[in-house]
Amino acid sequence: MSGLFLCSFLVVHMAGNMQLLLGDGGLAFNEYAYSMTHNPLIKTTSYLLYFGILLHAVQGLILAWANRGARKSKYASGSSAGSSFASRNMGILGSILLLFIVVHMKTFWFEMHWGSIPVDKNNFKDLYTVVVTAFTNPLYVVFYLISLAALAFHLFHGFQSAFQTLGINHSKYTPIIKIVGQVFAILVPALFALQPIVIFIKNL
Repeated sequence: MSGLFLCSFLVVHMAGNMQLLLGDGGLAFNEYAYSMTHNPLIKTTSYLLYFGILLHAVQGLILAWANRGARKSKYASGSSAGSSFASRNMGILGSILLLFIVVHMKTFWFEMHWGSIPVDKNNFKDLYTVVVTAFTNPLYVVFYLISLAALAFHLFHGFQSAFQTLGINHSKYTPIIKIVGQVFAILVPALFALQPIVIFIKNL
């Protein structure tokens, strides 16, 4: 459930961030960022999100540790027969994403709340300029894209397995859930990746 909650957040966050590409100098994005930090309902939801991230991370680490302990011997072939790369490495992928979240929040969320960000012509904090500055740094862009690749693999396995964990495992519905999960795992990270790529290329 914590994973599916975070999937819904990804969709909302991705849609909001697509305003970076509107070509209006960041006016729409800065207004969006303002609403995200001042709307009481959104602020309450954000605290649930932070709790959800921590809960999901702790649950993932516990599960990865339990799986490692349960497997007392390696498979004869050297890998888990019939399992995907994503399913075998959910712990590593999740750790990469946790590191990304910490860096990402320090770069943007912390600066939005406590950094000395100038304001735009509408008197909103100019988070757009902070984002553009980060996305013109090739090292940050590479780190961002690697993290999105980890997210894609994480979602590729996690989306479907979340429904299976909830007991939704039926010959009629499972193939549909698998296809939806695969599309989601590719489309959402790809749209996130589009933002730094476009901004980086435009500022070369």
